[in-house]
Amino acid sequence: METTIAPPKAPESGQTAKPNSKDDLKSLALPEVEKKLRSSPDGLTQAEAEKRLAQYGPNEIEEKKANPFLKFLTYFWGPIPWMIEAAVILSAVARHWPDFGIILLLLLANAVVGFWEERQAGDAIDALKAKLAVKARVKRDGKWINPPARELVPGDAIRLRLGDIVPADARLLAGDPVEVDQSALTGESLPATRKPGEAVFSGSIIRQGEIGALVYATGTNTYFGKTAELVQGAHTASHFQRAVLKIGNYLIILAVALVAVIVTVAIYRGDPILTTLQFALVLTVAAIPVAMPTVLSVTMAVGARLLARKQAIVSRLVAIEELAGVDVLCADKTGTLTQNKLTLGDPFGVNNIAAYQVILVAALASRADNNDTIDLAVLGGLKSDQALKGYDVLHFKPFDAVQKRTEATVRDADGEQFKASKGAPQVISALCANGAEVKSAVDKAVNDFAARGFRSLGVARTDADGSWQLIGVLPLFDPPREDAKATVATAIQMGVKIKMVTGDALAIARETAKTLGMGADILDGASLGDSQRDETAAVTKSIENADGFAQVFPEHKFHIVDVLQKHDHIVGMTGDGVNDAPALKKADCGIAVSGATDAARAAASIVLMTPGLSVIIDAIKESRRIFQRMNSYAIYRIAETLRVLLFMTLAILIFNFYPLTAVMIVMLALLNDGAILSIAYDNVHYKNEPEAWNMHVVLGVATVLGITGVVAAFGLFYLGERVFHLDRAHIQTLMYLKLSVAGHLTIFLTRTRGPFWSIRPARILWMAVLGTQGLATLIAVYGLFMTPLGWGWAAFVWGYALAWFIVNDRVKLLAYRLLDGAKKETGSGANVTSTLRTDTGLAS
Repeated sequence: METTIAPPKAPESGQTAKPNSKDDLKSLALPEVEKKLRSSPDGLTQAEAEKRLAQYGPNEIEEKKANPFLKFLTYFWGPIPWMIEAAVILSAVARHWPDFGIILLLLLANAVVGFWEERQAGDAIDALKAKLAVKARVKRDGKWINPPARELVPGDAIRLRLGDIVPADARLLAGDPVEVDQSALTGESLPATRKPGEAVFSGSIIRQGEIGALVYATGTNTYFGKTAELVQGAHTASHFQRAVLKIGNYLIILAVALVAVIVTVAIYRGDPILTTLQFALVLTVAAIPVAMPTVLSVTMAVGARLLARKQAIVSRLVAIEELAGVDVLCADKTGTLTQNKLTLGDPFGVNNIAAYQVILVAALASRADNNDTIDLAVLGGLKSDQALKGYDVLHFKPFDAVQKRTEATVRDADGEQFKASKGAPQVISALCANGAEVKSAVDKAVNDFAARGFRSLGVARTDADGSWQLIGVLPLFDPPREDAKATVATAIQMGVKIKMVTGDALAIARETAKTLGMGADILDGASLGDSQRDETAAVTKSIENADGFAQVFPEHKFHIVDVLQKHDHIVGMTGDGVNDAPALKKADCGIAVSGATDAARAAASIVLMTPGLSVIIDAIKESRRIFQRMNSYAIYRIAETLRVLLFMTLAILIFNFYPLTAVMIVMLALLNDGAILSIAYDNVHYKNEPEAWNMHVVLGVATVLGITGVVAAFGLFYLGERVFHLDRAHIQTLMYLKLSVAGHLTIFLTRTRGPFWSIRPARILWMAVLGTQGLATLIAVYGLFMTPLGWGWAAFVWGYALAWFIVNDRVKLLAYRLLDGAKKETGSGANVTSTLRTDTGLAS
């Protein structure tokens, strides 16, 4: 694909030369590219960059947004809208104009509510995307700054480091070769080596190395055609969404089956076919959970906004639900459990080498502008700012996860060259000629430091002959976060096992775990396999029981997650580096911690903007609250569908009487669906254990409440007809008001496992219910599209519904007691979770 810069609209002096379309800026000699871009490795001035930004536009691909009107029309297309539209047509053909108007209103209301709520959820996701925008390191006016990547322009000089997503097409400047992951562009699984002068493309990831680059194409002119997509759409169905949709399918099948019975009997009895079909369609529409997708999206969007206020940005909305079931959280030690604020201790010098010399050599192998915590701690250990004066760093190789060390080529004040390196002690020892000779002394120093919670850094330099000599060990202390111990204790109380995952030595990991009250059963990463092999039962058990893992490599993290998932655990994983990306993607809920690389953020489901573990615990709590709200809605929806369908079917079959008209059914559905959206804001208590979708309990409690509702409805029907001798028209209004009031009172039963008063409902919920039921009462009292009932009978219905509400609350408590007892008899823990997932078709 040919990539060129779009020609300027009106070339003027000082602007870049207009490139010819035949010029290929990704393969021309670098000096020619610099000439055409009117730029250099020193970059542009801010004024020139702003001029080019106006000329070429932002470095982004503008998403094609659907026409709002056309999007609105899609809400009139699909199985449920078709059924409502068919009912509208049948009403018009039968000249039932009141039915026609109200059913048409239902159709429009469903479309308006669905369109509005989806638009609100989309706006929430757009706001989250903005917070996750990639930033770039750019040289402007001779200084390095970090503007958003969308402000890059052709000619900008940028710096690419380990873990960065390349923000625009660029040519590499002088430096060492880098490893680039281009799988998002080419599908190649292995990183490609790119040398100075070669091109790297927008969307690829720097896997190893660090280098400068000159931007030559941005936005729509890039090879990839768009920047890396950090935030995924919320279209992937999670465990919980699939379970809720399964409930929806169950209700649809139930509704169609019972309505088919009604239609068959009506035809047998010789009822008018048009009226029967219209009634059947309306009843089916009322029974189908039309509001379920809307309630889902609203609840998740509300949860995402709440988490965003706590500095946890959700990039995949369904991750909120997955978090509710997390029972194992694999947490990075550095920066998550600890402060990531390293302080330098007293160094160990080999053969009595002075401590300041060890620090000096380590400082020469550090770079301040990388803003690396280890480098900053080492440089902070120098006695003065002038300590490095007289030394000239000719070449610097940054740290990477493969070599596990940094290296610098240095020229001193006398003009002599040598190399300095710092890194993992075992790596430095293996590098040095005197490694075997000083091994025992170095090992003792490392172990002594580790026993005190210090991590060690080996330091070496080359001698006059050019051979490496190990000169000492630096101790670095990363204190635990002040809130870490309390957060770990809270997680344990909530049924979440936190497993520390660190590349540090065993002794350090044990000391840190002991300090935080996590337990000291730490496994050595070297004892673990990889994802290509299945672990033995013994090793699997040790992974499940371990409190943490030390000396781990990236492949170990992926393997740990894989083993735990295969044994029915829902796993959360935190990470920050490019090499953490596979494990973050693999986990049920990947969490990129504060300061994570672009690659880690792209792989994660949740991105933390502040350091520490406490925000993750807040996210778990919020996800469990969301689960409770959805659980309440599911039970309510099933119970109400059963109540209306069974009552209608039995009344028609046994008494040959339609207890509700089609208009009444439509108004019932309209008012109920309108108010139930407020459940997304309800007050709930999260459970102190991971949530599992228990279909037996949900269906059991819903069925019990549905059946008691049918009994109550027939009780009122009996009183109206046999005791008070009301005519059938008044009985229909009586039953409409009863089903409306009692139906909405049911939400106050299903929202708690204890007595209905055990958790105070949110103000918005009870106001929504009172508002809709006040309207339903006025409709019944004054007879809008039905026979007027009067205030006396309305008060009687309210009293009757409230009395049954108290009875149903006791019945609910009994149902929970019986169902929970049955669950305990069948087993507990992961086995039950596995069984329930299998029952609902959710086995992983």
